[in-house]
Amino acid sequence: MRKVAIIGAGSVVFCKTLILDIMATEGLGGTEFALMAPSTRRTRQVEAYVNRVIKENGLDFRAYVTTDRRDALRGADYVIASFQIGGVDAFELDYKIPMKYGVDQCIGDSMGPGGIFRAARSIPVMMGLAADMEELCPNALLLNYVNPMAMLCWALGTTKVRSVGLCHGVQTTLDLISGYVGVPKGEIDYVCAGINHMGWFLKIEDGGRDLYPRLRERFEDPGHYVNEKVRGEAMRQFGYFMTESTGHLSEYLPWFRSSERALRLYCDEPGFGGETGAYYNFCKHVAEKYESRDLLADEPAALPARSVEYCSYIMEALETGKVFKFNGNVRNGGMISNLPEDCCAEGPIYADANGLFKTVVGALPSQCAAMNMMNVNVQRLAVEGSLEGDPEKLVHACALDPLTSARLTLGEIREMASEMLEAERRWLPGMAGKAVRKTPVISVPADVRRAEVPIDPALAIMARFGELGS
Repeated sequence: MRKVAIIGAGSVVFCKTLILDIMATEGLGGTEFALMAPSTRRTRQVEAYVNRVIKENGLDFRAYVTTDRRDALRGADYVIASFQIGGVDAFELDYKIPMKYGVDQCIGDSMGPGGIFRAARSIPVMMGLAADMEELCPNALLLNYVNPMAMLCWALGTTKVRSVGLCHGVQTTLDLISGYVGVPKGEIDYVCAGINHMGWFLKIEDGGRDLYPRLRERFEDPGHYVNEKVRGEAMRQFGYFMTESTGHLSEYLPWFRSSERALRLYCDEPGFGGETGAYYNFCKHVAEKYESRDLLADEPAALPARSVEYCSYIMEALETGKVFKFNGNVRNGGMISNLPEDCCAEGPIYADANGLFKTVVGALPSQCAAMNMMNVNVQRLAVEGSLEGDPEKLVHACALDPLTSARLTLGEIREMASEMLEAERRWLPGMAGKAVRKTPVISVPADVRRAEVPIDPALAIMARFGELGS
């Protein structure tokens, strides 16, 4: 049978969605699901539900549970990654420690101190997964759903594993654009490219008609503007609409959560519209509410229509040759000419029976590439720090993070990162025995006398008066 290994199958609701999508896809029958997680507490629920769906619909699928990653991967054709290292306990530290220092995160899973330390926990595990795949299923395709997407896919780009990172920001944003411009999304011709969670809709057309004037007009209407203040304001100022909600985007740029005034102005909507700690509070609520419940016990066994997640459509394309276009996260490698070659870029990809093929987008508008680079610089340092086990690079990543640098001094950032490292050590084995370097605060008396430092007289004159013309 075709084998799909799901690493992190304890993510019950998401795992169920992907499995139902695959089972509802013509041409994917004869598939075995290896449901892998460190414990069987949740995966047994998934297994029982999948078996119920198979039985009641007479399907040619099967599933089994394992806690052994190597067993799950052995002979796999596809590997789906959906794990979260440290769970809600680690997420609480990602949110509460930065908040103590004044870094107010809404989501905290892709950028900011939370995203950086989530990467430090997850990248070593992902690299171990990739090493096992190179040995046990070298031809398999890794479909990554783990955040921070860009950082993890950047790290995967250093391996031999075939991989693509999948997000649903493009699909959901296209739904939003469709509603704003009054054109069914299936009729919109678009090009979207950039980085994960900051992809730019470079083209939105209907039969050759540019839809941007209509979209910009909508965002001049206060009733529409308040739905997506951050995304709307970014488009108003820089010209292009992007793929992430106010809650996410407010963390990726320095202008929207940098002060109490900015928070009140742009992030006043509840939940993922910008509310402080929205994602952590949601995850905590779900974990507590369903701690002792079987989430799938009362779920209907009838096969629903396929969801918007790309996974089953990619598998269908590879198995049947039915061409599928989607936006995926891969090593840039020239797809976007004004972003670094080695970074993780998100852009149009075509899947068919021959594999996955990137589309060459060319150069992004300069202002869009510049905003992407604010995040790419942070991602590079976080990836290098995670791969090398170097806590100093995690400090530097936090220092260059747009939100963190807008809120804290360098000394405060170092202190915050040190506290996060110590609090999360149990999930950071690669940092064992390592610490953030101490840089004591220097006390400067009010009457301090400046040190006399020898200097070339000519340079001293230029420094004092500026370079003179001839």
